Formats: sequence, structure tokens, C-alpha cells
Amino acid sequence: MTTAPYKHLYLVDGSGYIFRAYFAIPPRNTSDGRPVNATFGFTNMLVKLLRDSDADAIAVIFDASAKTFRNQIYPEYKAHRPEPPEDLVPQFAAIREATRAFNLPCIELEGYEADDLIATYARQAKAAGAEVTIVSSDKDLMQLVDGGITMLDPIKERKIGRNEVVEKFGVQPEKVVDVQALAGDSTDNVPGVPGIGIKTAAQLIEEYGDLETLLARAGEIKQPKRREKLQENAELARISKKLVTLAQDVPVTADLKEFGLKLPEPEALRGFLERYEFRSLLRRLSEQLGGTEDAATPAAAPPESPKEAAYELVQDVLELERWVAAAQRRGVVAVDTETTSLDPLTANLVGVSLSTAAGKACYIPLGHTGSGSADGKPDQGGLDLDGAVEAPKQIPLDKAIAVLKPMLEDPGILKVGQNIKYDMLILARHGISVAPIDDTMLLSYVVEGGMHGHGMDELAQLHLDYQTIKFKDVAGSGKNQITFDKVPLDKALDYAAEDADITLRLFEMLKPRLVTDRLATVYETIERPLVPVLAEMELTGIKVDRDTLRRMSNDFATRMGELEKQIYKLAGREFTIGSPKQLGEILFDEMSLDGGKKGKSGAYATGADILEALAAQGHDLPARVLDWRQVSKLKSTYTDALQTQINPNTGRVHTSYSQAVASTGRLSSNDPNLQNIPVRTEEGRKIRTAFVAEKGHVLLSVDYSQIELRLTAHIAEVESLKQAFHEGQDIHAITASQVFGIPVEGMDPMVRRKAKAINFGIIYGISAFGLAQNLGIPQGEARAYIDAYFERYPGIRAYMDKMKTAAREQGFVTTLFGRKVHIPGIKDKNPAMRSFSERAAINAPIQGTAADIIKRAMIRVPPALEHAKLGARMLLQVHDELLFEVPKDEVEATSALVREVMENACAPAVELSVPLVADAGTGANWAEAH
Repeated sequence: MTTAPYKHLYLVDGSGYIFRAYFAIPPRNTSDGRPVNATFGFTNMLVKLLRDSDADAIAVIFDASAKTFRNQIYPEYKAHRPEPPEDLVPQFAAIREATRAFNLPCIELEGYEADDLIATYARQAKAAGAEVTIVSSDKDLMQLVDGGITMLDPIKERKIGRNEVVEKFGVQPEKVVDVQALAGDSTDNVPGVPGIGIKTAAQLIEEYGDLETLLARAGEIKQPKRREKLQENAELARISKKLVTLAQDVPVTADLKEFGLKLPEPEALRGFLERYEFRSLLRRLSEQLGGTEDAATPAAAPPESPKEAAYELVQDVLELERWVAAAQRRGVVAVDTETTSLDPLTANLVGVSLSTAAGKACYIPLGHTGSGSADGKPDQGGLDLDGAVEAPKQIPLDKAIAVLKPMLEDPGILKVGQNIKYDMLILARHGISVAPIDDTMLLSYVVEGGMHGHGMDELAQLHLDYQTIKFKDVAGSGKNQITFDKVPLDKALDYAAEDADITLRLFEMLKPRLVTDRLATVYETIERPLVPVLAEMELTGIKVDRDTLRRMSNDFATRMGELEKQIYKLAGREFTIGSPKQLGEILFDEMSLDGGKKGKSGAYATGADILEALAAQGHDLPARVLDWRQVSKLKSTYTDALQTQINPNTGRVHTSYSQAVASTGRLSSNDPNLQNIPVRTEEGRKIRTAFVAEKGHVLLSVDYSQIELRLTAHIAEVESLKQAFHEGQDIHAITASQVFGIPVEGMDPMVRRKAKAINFGIIYGISAFGLAQNLGIPQGEARAYIDAYFERYPGIRAYMDKMKTAAREQGFVTTLFGRKVHIPGIKDKNPAMRSFSERAAINAPIQGTAADIIKRAMIRVPPALEHAKLGARMLLQVHDELLFEVPKDEVEATSALVREVMENACAPAVELSVPLVADAGTGANWAEAH
């Protein structure tokens, strides 16, 4: 073939399309129970491609089977790939049917991967003079990119040319296979050379030209470990290159001339759309199909309002089995548990609610103890001989668990919850490992983080315009509130079943937005996989020494008494130190200190900022009150409260982690909050001594070193800072040297402290006033420091301006991993609110990226420990730190493994231009380890 019969050929990676569609579209079934979510998503992607592309030829290429010629080269190739989901397998044939219904070539060949066929056809078409676009984001296809062959990411709608390949791999497309051969690929089980990642591989190939030259000259490499790894694994690297190199001479049977675009046969396409009940698509395409939709084909009915729903009370095993069967047919079920308290480790399971479709929900009472019904009459069971209320009819707990467990653990049935981590913890105590999961709270958080809260009541009002039944409506409030096991079944049914119904409705609204808003990666690779990790950490807890806490409480009480005496002496009289009103009167009326401002209540403001400003001016009383407040807070919040929060069954404290609170993606710790224990004060360090390891173990703390400064250097592209981080220099001393023009050698520690305050302050958009307060210097001097800093590092100023502009124009900023952080106050008329939002816009991409990185590390650490057969358990996450309980004889191996995982947590999604460094420490208690 010398001349192509068309100008532009699109080669579609059909297998890639399938999985994208499956994970993008919520579970969807036909009326007879066939799963079609991937088929529907795939069909929509074809429609969009046909509508938007300039192709005059298209072919869709699929994988024919799991085994290919590569398995003969390396039997372990793709050996660790999990089997496709059960509800996806029957859709493979339907997706090929969709391709043919649009009159597109459907190409596959036994023994070869789709990528090999794409490579072969791309080479042939280019040789024939046609332009080729490969519709895929698969990095393995990037080796094909050249002047006549480009790629198109169908989700991001991003063209991938030579520049984008260099950005991804650090080398030109023709050298990609050499880089991949060195770096390997854990997903496909391509071995590569251990310890060499993409970045190092690219540097080596750029230096030595190609893989064979590198291997031949490996003895010249200066780094001993790298040299040894290359020499020891040379054959593995050669095998890896064979595995990643795409075959461009596949004996394909379909000819290029068959790929020219042809209109679909109307009856064939209509028949396909009707057969799979894609009615919305049928309506959209009806004009092209030569007529209107058949009136006999009913449009999908909109979900009925929750107000109109009739819920079912399930009180025997046969009814429960019927609901479980419905969940199995649908492939998705919303699940909610009702319990006696908010603490998942001590609460009793009272009931479970399920929903399989909008308006179809049930409640399964399991632990109701009997109570009066809504009208004051006995609840279903009646009175016993003594006049007490009998427990209502319920399925015995063990029998209900036996029926629910297979469904809740079935990998082919998606379990949807609102804050499903709580339900997972409750059910785990009954021997059920709930998976796979989706969480409407997290879906909302990822899609609209920073815009509003993500509780069910708020989401129902926002998205469904529906007011949910509140807990107080069924259980009362205040002193009269009862636990859910005493709620009458008529009330319990409406409340509990509604929760499951609303959850499923929210899921069906929010899940598709992951794709349209380009947030699927954040949800699928960060937020959702973190849920079981956090659940396990919460179940594990951390051991606390009660005697140490008791001694500290006594010490703090003594210290507070001493401070009280000093404060009374400075004030000239006794007063209630914890009363802002009385404190304000003493400071501003009796002592006549400057800065007194009264609020709406008529009392003076005495917040920490006011007292700190007064203390900075040299006033002793506000300084001592600040000390008293800190000791008082530590005593009440930690040393007293923690004693009551030790679980009597485990001897450990079990915090609860919230994913959907901080807009930047940071986790928050509650009940108790273990993230706010001061680390820089002596009292805070004392409290950490009470957190101890089990016998035979030590605590291992691993935290990122200056991660936000490193990210600032990368994101703002500050070359001098990047170089300093690469060389392991003292970043604050370097900043002081460059900003103040003084040598690092013999630097005054106070000068370094000023640079440190600027470095960290700039990240948070600090003002001259704020820096002046931090350093205790005049505001003019602080302004001069900030001006000098921006003059030396203009990239940071440019970054800050860019983020403020982005927030104003689009309402959000993004992290390196694609998380959107909405900044709703960026256009506020109030200057103070607008200024606050601008600072948030500057900080969010940095702090948010740091949060994404440690979450990615948390997800990877447990399987890495399991693979290495190490017995460490992850206990806590505190900002940039992870805390582990480690057997004493495994400390060194665990420390090395965790540090490696944390330092490589960005790969392969993001490649930083600065190294991440994780520091490790160990000890018998948390203070020693930190």
C-alpha cells in the first residue's frame, strides 16, 4: 500500500476505554438484571469521539486474551494482575457489539496485546502517508509518538506529542523503551532493575545513549549500589526491554483500507440501543437514525421523591434473603448501620438498612430492646406479665449476619455508604469485611471540597432539595434522648431506610461527576483506598500509660496553681482567669493597656492573638495568662480526658480520622484529637511520653523533612532552592544568605531564624504585620525582608499571583495530583475575607499536595509491610508524620521500607524536581521516637 485511502486514522485503545468506562459509570443494570455500566460508558465515549474528532478512518482495538507472546519470554508477565470484576466480564461481548453497531472495525488477535496491533497499524498508516492519532493515555504507547503519530487522552482531552512524552519520561519517544526497561513496571510485573526509577533511568539513558551501551559501561558508574544493581540485573533489563517493546510487525488480517468511516446501519444501531435500554442515547441519536424514538419504548422514569417512598421492615430470614438477592442482581447496594453510640468500637449494632434503587429501601432491626411506639402504645410485641414492653420481632443477630456477610463481602457487589468507614468498623466487629466500597461523603468532598459540608442532611438538601428525618425526631434530644435500640420500629424504619435511600440517590448523582469534573484519579487512587487503611488504624489504636497521664495531670494542676498566684499578683487581685470578660476588664480598664476592643456583647476581646501582641510588647500578665491557658488546655484536653478514653478491652486509645473536613485534603483526628498535641513545647513533649509501645515493640516515627518547602521550590520553580535541596544544604541558612547577602559560614542563629520565619510564613501568605509579630521586629523591617525575599525568589511571587488569578477565574486551585480546592470567598466584597481566601489559594496547592503525598504513602505502606513479612502496624498519622508499632527485631528493616515508600509516594503520577526525604526515629514512647 503506497497511499492511504484517508487522511487521518484514529486507533482507539478499546481495552483502555473499557476500564475507564467501568470505573467512571455507577453500576447500572437492564430491567432483566444484566450489568451495562461499562457498555453504556463505552458507547457514550464512541459517540463523543465520532462527534468531536476530525477522523475519516477509525478502528477500535481490543486485547484478545490474557496470555500473549510476552508470557513465553517471561512467564511472570502480568501474573499479579487481578481478575476483572465479575460484573465487567459479561460486558466484554456487549462492548464489541457496541463497536460493530456503530459500523466500526472491531480488531483483536490471539497472542498479541491491543498495543501491538495499534503499533503495527500506526506504522503501516504512517508509511502510507496518513496522520495517526492513538486514542489512549497508556504510557506504553508513548514509544510510538513521532512526527506523524500522536496520542489523545480521551478523558483529559489532552494531546500527547513528543514534548509531552519528554515531560513524562525525560527522554524522546524512541528511548522510552530503554527507560521502561530499567525502571520496570509493577502493574505489569515487568522486573526492570531494582532501585532504579523513571527519573534515574532517564538520566542514565541520556548520559549513555541506550540500554546496551549503559549495560556495557556499567562498571564506569560511580555510585556503588547503582553500579552493582545494573551489573547484577543486566539480563533482567534486557528481558524487560523485550517485554515493553511493542511489536510493529503483527500478522494482522484486517487491511487499513477497511478502516474508512462508514455511517452506521440505522436498524442495527437502533436495535443495539434498545436491547441494552440506552434510551437517553436513543433519543439523542434518533434524528441520525432516521426517525423518532419508538413511542412504545418508554423513557426511563425519574426517581420518585423520598417523600413518596414506601419502605419495608424486614423481620424474617426469607425477606432478608430476598433483599440480598436484589442487591446481587443490581450489583450495587447502599448500606447503613444503626447503633447505640457514635463510637464504633463500643457501640452495639441495632439494625441495618439497605437500598437497591431509588425509593426501594428496607430496615432490618437486630437489637431493638422494646419501647413505646410513636403513639405511646406497646411496639408490636405487646406487654409481658409484669407490664414491661417486650422486644419486637427481629431476626436473630447471628442468622442475619450469616445472610448479610456473603453479600457484603462479595467483590462483585458495590457497597455504598455515607461515611462508610463507621459502618465498616461496626460490621468488622461481627466478622464482616465490607468490600468493595464507595462513599457519598467522599464523593462530595472530592467534587466540591471547600464549597460546603458533606454530611447527609446538607447533601440531601443541596442535591435533592429534600429535608431528611433528623435523629432528634426519632430519639429526642437533651436529657430525654434515648438510644436507637429503644426507638419504636415504626420510627426506626422511616429514619434508617431513608438514610440508605438518600445515600444511593446521592451516589447516582455524584459518582458520574468524577469523570466530568476530571477527579476520578483523586477519588480512585487517594480517597477511596484510604478508607480501609484508616479503619484498620482506628481498630488498632495506640497504647497509653494511664499512670503517666495521672502523674502529669497532678503536675499540671500544680503548675496551674503557681501560675494563678503569679497572675493574681500581677493583676493586683483575684479573678476568674478563664473568664474573658473579667480578664478584659483587668487588662484594658484597670491596667489601661492599649489594644482593647469590645465585641457585640460589650466584653473586650481576649483571644490568643490579642494576648500574644500584648506579651510581645513586654507585658507580663497576658504572657502568664497564655501560659495558664496552655497548661489548662493540656490538662483538660489530654492528661485528664485521655484517661477516660482508654478502651478497657484494649488498653489503647482509638482516635477517629475524618477525611472530609479540611478543604486541602488533610486528615483530621477526633475523639481524641491526637494531631494537636504541641510538639515544640516541653509540656507537649511530656504528653507524648504517655504514648507507649507494647511489650517487645518500639514506636517508629517517620516524617517528611520540610515537605511544604520542597513542594514550594518545585511548584514555583525556584532553581536555587531546588539545588539546595538536592545538595542537602540547610535551606534556612541558604535563604538567609541569598536574601540578606551574608555568608553561610559563621551565620548568626538569629539571622537564620528570621529566614526560617519567612520561608514558612510565605507559604501561608504572611503579611508584614504577621512577620513582624513572629520576629518581634518593626513592621517596616519585616516588609523589607519580604520584599528582599521576593526579589531574590521572583518565581514565588509569580506563583502566588498565578494562584490568586486561578482562584478568581475558576473558583478553585488544584494540587499536583489534580485535587480541586474550591476557594468560595475569593471574590468576597469584604476585604478581610477576600484576603484570607487569597492566602488560602496560595497555600492550598502546597499543603494539599503534601496531604495527597502522605495519603498515597499510607495506602502503600500496609501492603509493602505484608509483602516483606514485617509485623509493624501503622498507628497514627499526624500531618507529615506516620507512627508505627514495630517488633524490636524488625526496626531496621521496617524503617528502611517505610522511608522508601514515603520518599517514592509521588511515583508514577508526579515526578518532583526536588527529592522527598523522610526522617525516622525510634523509642519506647512517642516523645523518644519523634
